[in-house]
Amino acid sequence: MTAKANITVAIEPGLLKKARAVAARRGQSVSALLADELRQLVHEDARYASAHKRALSLFQNALSLGGAPLRREELHERGRFR
Repeated sequence: MTAKANITVAIEPGLLKKARAVAARRGQSVSALLADELRQLVHEDARYASAHKRALSLFQNALSLGGAPLRREELHERGRFR
């Protein structure tokens, strides 16, 4: 069994009542409900960070689509596209 730490959370009475109802429907304590939600948030945050890192890598290492790069003059040549 992993070690656990106790925390104190201050929330409004109405929110606590709703949290107790949700926890009861799931057969959990409010503490277990909160721990599950926090685990999910941490997991989602890690997945986001990983996806962000992959996206940055793709931008830095652009895919080659073939062909030669256009010169500045060619990019600004408007008559070519009319």
